[in-house]
Amino acid sequence: MTATTLVKQQAGPRAAGPAPARRGRRRARLAALLFVFPALLLLGALVVYPVLFSVGRSFFDASGTRFVGGDNYAEMFRDPATLKAIRNTTIWVVVAPALLTGLGLILAVLVEKVRWATAFKLLLFMPMAVSFLAAGIIFRLAYDEDPDKGVLNAAVVSVHDAFEGTSTYPTARGRTGLLAQDRDGSYRTTASAGESVTLPMVGVLPGDLPRDAAPARTAAAHKAAPGELRGVVYLDFTPGGGGEQGRIDAKESGLPGMKVEAVREGKTVASATTAADGSFRFSGLASGPYTVKLPESNFAPPYQGVSWLGPALVTPAIIGAYLWIWTGFAMVLIGAGLSTLPRDALEAARMDGANEWQIFRRITVPLLAPVLTVVFVTLVINVMKVFDLVYIIAPGPVQEDATVLATQMWLVSFGGGNDQGLGSALGVLLLLLVIPAMVFNVRRFRSSQR
Repeated sequence: MTATTLVKQQAGPRAAGPAPARRGRRRARLAALLFVFPALLLLGALVVYPVLFSVGRSFFDASGTRFVGGDNYAEMFRDPATLKAIRNTTIWVVVAPALLTGLGLILAVLVEKVRWATAFKLLLFMPMAVSFLAAGIIFRLAYDEDPDKGVLNAAVVSVHDAFEGTSTYPTARGRTGLLAQDRDGSYRTTASAGESVTLPMVGVLPGDLPRDAAPARTAAAHKAAPGELRGVVYLDFTPGGGGEQGRIDAKESGLPGMKVEAVREGKTVASATTAADGSFRFSGLASGPYTVKLPESNFAPPYQGVSWLGPALVTPAIIGAYLWIWTGFAMVLIGAGLSTLPRDALEAARMDGANEWQIFRRITVPLLAPVLTVVFVTLVINVMKVFDLVYIIAPGPVQEDATVLATQMWLVSFGGGNDQGLGSALGVLLLLLVIPAMVFNVRRFRSSQR
């Protein structure tokens, strides 16, 4: 046997080794592709194709038949509604994630010191189980301007009336021809010291009278003494009909709690509040005529609370609803990061004399910085796409004042604008704004895994 034959026989088995290994790797790759293919197919159908179609559609007009190039992108920044949507989206991105991250951090730290921490976390996380549609309906009712419907305005009105009070007779008005009305809504008549005067009012339903209201006829019988001015404020209406206008009949009631002023030469010299029978009395007056005045405060409309869904407050109000839903999410994620902190560092700081605030500011927050960053960026991505709450909570008249890019894209494309070219351009803009935050988050995840 020659040396060449011997070398071939020895080399044959070694050369045949890599071939089965390569075939095994190919089969493994093929199996992996088969398993991944359904997901890739779904991803392509639901993500890649719509993105590419939207990019292409953004270069055509509303009908989709004429190529317009970048006109839709130029129109975006000329349209006042779109500019307002960009401004509102900026407010959302700046305010909501920062507030949520701060609230989540504070609650996560405080919950650690609560005995029933699990129950407290569950309570705060429960809004995440509520759909945005249901949450929008809940807050639309809570923000209702009518205090009888909106719980927030009911609370605001209760607090206001407890400190400021409210008018007793917002619907009352003076009997025409018997009392003169000033521009500010007050009513007046003229009388002199030593006289009695009657002030007939209408516009108050008998059922709206205070419970302590008493008949006014007896009070009208009292005569004024010298230097005294008496009078009666009464409801000039006889239940069941009858009676005479401008005259106190037997069944007519006084109006208690009405403020009355005696005015002379433009200055209020005396004031009083009517009794249960509507009577009032000014004593110690100098002789001469006076203007007896019922100030406008007696007839001021009741305080109706805050217009939460008005043009000025609609965006902060919707952000408040968003905070209610997502605070539990931020708290749970930050709490998970907090549980991994090295306890020996915290205990060493306490032993060195650091107080809780110093530990929180100089140790806890720096160690949680990666978690806080991920939470913040995730929330930034989320608020850029917010749609449901804005569309449901904002009433029709202020929809444009609350609009964000997502709602503006829908309104332009399907909500009456029927311009899917411009709507696609808005969608591309929104995608371009979201991509950097997504890339940043992915890199953070990869670095944390390494």
